[in-house]
Amino acid sequence: MKSAVIFLLISFVGYFSLAQQAYNSCNSVLEICSEITYSVNNINANITFCPSCEDDFNFCFAPNNSIWIKFTTNEIGGDVTLDLFNMDFEIAPGQSVEMQATMIQANIPCNSDSYIQIGNCEPIITTNFALLANGLLPSTEYYVVISGSNQGVGITSAAECAMDIFLSGPGVNRSAPGLSLGSNSPICEGNAVSVSAYFNYCPDTTEFKWYVNGNLTAITNVNFFQSSELQDGDVVSVETSCYSLCPIILNQAADPIVITSGSVDAGQDTTILEGGFAQLNGQTTASIFYWSPTFSVTDPAILNPIATPDFTTVYTLHGEENGCVFTDYVTVNVDNSLFFPNTFSPNEDESNDTWEILGIEKYPNSQLAIYNRWGQVVHQASGYNKQKAWDGTTLKGGKLNEGVYFYEMKLFDEQKRIFKGSITLIR
Repeated sequence: MKSAVIFLLISFVGYFSLAQQAYNSCNSVLEICSEITYSVNNINANITFCPSCEDDFNFCFAPNNSIWIKFTTNEIGGDVTLDLFNMDFEIAPGQSVEMQATMIQANIPCNSDSYIQIGNCEPIITTNFALLANGLLPSTEYYVVISGSNQGVGITSAAECAMDIFLSGPGVNRSAPGLSLGSNSPICEGNAVSVSAYFNYCPDTTEFKWYVNGNLTAITNVNFFQSSELQDGDVVSVETSCYSLCPIILNQAADPIVITSGSVDAGQDTTILEGGFAQLNGQTTASIFYWSPTFSVTDPAILNPIATPDFTTVYTLHGEENGCVFTDYVTVNVDNSLFFPNTFSPNEDESNDTWEILGIEKYPNSQLAIYNRWGQVVHQASGYNKQKAWDGTTLKGGKLNEGVYFYEMKLFDEQKRIFKGSITLIR
């Protein structure tokens, strides 16, 4: 704020039965803003007169019962007009009905030694009038003083009057502030929603009152509101104000909240033997989906790929919808405590003559079934162990031809796991 100050001085004569206004003193000045009508009066006002005091001046008049008004120019500065109208004088014997007014610039507020008279000086005013000042400095305080005249034949007391005042002009007019709201995008189900306020021509703001569907929900000192409880269709609005002096209250509502939801199910955890495979069984409502990691699945872009991990692996099914990503997880455990050979040669050479499942002794309640390529059971055993290892014969003891056969092993353990695979019989 620059130190230069302008005063507007107006003088009244007369007497009203109203109480003395606080702005009778320069140190209790009434601060006004542009484009707003104020009602003022100098009823029972007096002067503060001493060397260098606020009323110790005589430009085109000397004050008698002064009141003080102050305004601040905008960031551009320029011409200013102060209109005084609807003047209502006290009429009493010997009381003047003439006004006096001027503008004053001061380097030291309320110190008459620093005053410089600005614009027109009006020593005799009996009706509506205007004070004009051109080329005022930007962002600078200026004062206005109002007093009644006591000049004239038969005048024994200064004028006292009530009036309206209105400040305008390019030097004090303010740009109309604008307010808009925006939210984070996209808004995904399960994520917090953040709504921010954006301004045009708003040099300062007060606190922000945030409403959800018309209900006051939060008060913040920052220009954003965040909540994880907003629902699809909720409307967030805000109330705040611009300009610390003569604030302009702003209200704005955002568009209804649109929350994108999605359903993703990666299926049930499963266990396979080392070297085996598992089919992933994913489900989702998303239009775009894929699995990760991708290195051990046949096709990561389908819901039911085959997974062949070398070690226990957590697979993630991702579903994307409107920029939102939803995920679910499935674990494929790799059991390396069992080993199912994929070939054996029952040719009685005492080398690899039987199909032995390594580690099966840990599962005494296991059940094995061997099928040919037509799905017929050619061998089965309960409580499978090394002594019951398959020697390539049928249920009746006949020798089977070489070729590919298929096994199904049920462990009946806590997880009730089932292992399936193929065996190549070589003669």
